[in-house]
Amino acid sequence: MKLTSNQALKMIQDLKGKIPYDSWITHSICVGNSAGKIAENLNLDVDKAKTLGYIHDIGKLNGDGKEHDIVGYNYIKNLGYDEEYANICLTHSYLNNDINCTAGGFPDPIPFRVNFIKNHKYTIYEKIINLCDLMCRFQVMTVDKRLIDLIIRKGAYENTQYHVKETYKLKQYIDEQLGFNVYDLFPDIIL
Repeated sequence: MKLTSNQALKMIQDLKGKIPYDSWITHSICVGNSAGKIAENLNLDVDKAKTLGYIHDIGKLNGDGKEHDIVGYNYIKNLGYDEEYANICLTHSYLNNDINCTAGGFPDPIPFRVNFIKNHKYTIYEKIINLCDLMCRFQVMTVDKRLIDLIIRKGAYENTQYHVKETYKLKQYIDEQLGFNVYDLFPDIIL
């Protein structure tokens, strides 16, 4: 079953004020809107990019971000939506098909997650959401600012340097796809 950006936006906005921790909703709206701008400039499906951005963190709906990737994946699957919508809940946190390339330390090595991330072929949409997740807190910022934000809030770990390096490679990849610096799409970006 398909999911539109309007449906996805309503899905997350309906949770606002009903769960203990809901600031991820503002973050997700920023990710979706940013992904839409990038997709438009790459002649991709803007609605699909927005949709994936809006729902990428839906696994935080229970107020606890722990294992939100798997919670979100199962939530979207249980609602009957197509695989690509569930997949974004898993892929958004991990770069390079590597479960260790993530912010906030090493996740629990749950076999399903490890195998999925290792074997899944990331789409351009998933790469866009990866980058937008690393450019948005509550508004668009440079990856420099966002990475510092993540390190301050989550801490520095053995894998932090690896994640930072790969974030810059991902940004360079998206810049190359666009043919210009992705930051040029966001005149209000926090530098």
